[in-house]
Amino acid sequence: MKFFETSKYYTLKKSTYISLRWIAIIGQLISVYSVYFVFRFDFDFLTSNIVILLGILSNLYLIFIYKKTQISDRSALFFLTIDIFQLSVLIYLTGGITNPFIIFLLIPSVFASSNLGLRTNLLLVLATIAVIIFLTFYSKELPSPLNNHFHVDPFYYYSIPVALIIALVFLNYFAIIFGAESRLRKEALNKMEEVMAKEHEMLSLGGQAAAAAHSLGTPLSTIKIIAQELKFQLKDNKEIYPDIELLSSQVERCNQILKRLSLNPNEEDEFIDEDLTMRDYIKNIVTSFKETSNKEFNLNFEQDLNPKKISRSIEIIYGLRNFIGNANKFSLENIFISLKSDNVYTEIIIEDDGTGYPNEILSKIGEPYLKSLNNTDKSKIGLGLGIFIGKTLLEKNFATINCTNSKTRSGAEVSIKWKNKELFKI
Repeated sequence: MKFFETSKYYTLKKSTYISLRWIAIIGQLISVYSVYFVFRFDFDFLTSNIVILLGILSNLYLIFIYKKTQISDRSALFFLTIDIFQLSVLIYLTGGITNPFIIFLLIPSVFASSNLGLRTNLLLVLATIAVIIFLTFYSKELPSPLNNHFHVDPFYYYSIPVALIIALVFLNYFAIIFGAESRLRKEALNKMEEVMAKEHEMLSLGGQAAAAAHSLGTPLSTIKIIAQELKFQLKDNKEIYPDIELLSSQVERCNQILKRLSLNPNEEDEFIDEDLTMRDYIKNIVTSFKETSNKEFNLNFEQDLNPKKISRSIEIIYGLRNFIGNANKFSLENIFISLKSDNVYTEIIIEDDGTGYPNEILSKIGEPYLKSLNNTDKSKIGLGLGIFIGKTLLEKNFATINCTNSKTRSGAEVSIKWKNKELFKI
């Protein structure tokens, strides 16, 4: 199953967008009718209503004809462009750049910047800038009699579009950056949730394997007894005896496998919920790596003064495994793991003899999708997901994580620390 790559697909939720457009249209109607009927200002009232009607018709099109629940990136560009030019026509009719409502021209592009693709955002920004420049030089005067008393210095007049364009670029830039980071973090969290779901599934399978081990114990014992009797009775039959011997050896092999599957033959699932010391956590994880790694794991438990058992936690196992796995991947020959505990704190320090964290990403450790620009070994280039997932899982279980380059060795150093009062209530 492939992970959802949310960062590559951009859409707007149609119902939300329609609601925002209704709010904008109602605001335009209130403004136009208030200015015309309440304040008695003179401007092109009929054309303004026609322009607002076009906005209403485009919204009705979205409701009744556009059937999709999500508006695609291309369709969103079309409708947001309509919003920009509809509002720009209203402002053109009522004073242009001197109309204080000119600020609302920034909304469509800023709204799109955190939801749509970079190309769409760029086109909307360019369209907005073009409209602002056009309204600076071409527009009708402010509604009469307001235009009779409104005169400004050219420096002030031309500073309005400059300020608007700077604000537009500034707001869009930060909205794009924060939107991209949010999408990447969401994607990484989705991957983490899928990994944890698989871990829970494996535990469930482990429970079923334990149950199967207990259920198969009796029939295998029966087969073993029969095989031994056949070996005794047919020991002189050279054709059949090797097959009986093979059968007996395979039964014994099955018994050994079932013993490994069931750590406690009296209770089917106890090993899943078994309490462990932090020392056991580390030993179990390191043992799993030793089966496939030729590197040396150096364990130091001399300062483990409080070997109290804690509840078995998938999150802690997987979090520690990610950090130890990173040390195994990036080390040259040795991984050093120290466990320190007293009555107040429990701390695990994981070090390696590799090259350490690149300086350009050291301050961003823990963020997903990090890449070093100077790493020439492509086999050791990661995305930072391992650290992100491990850090997130352990921090959810009250740990404090500190990733640095080791001061005593050449590689990286990770410190994972708990307050015992929080660790023991997991």
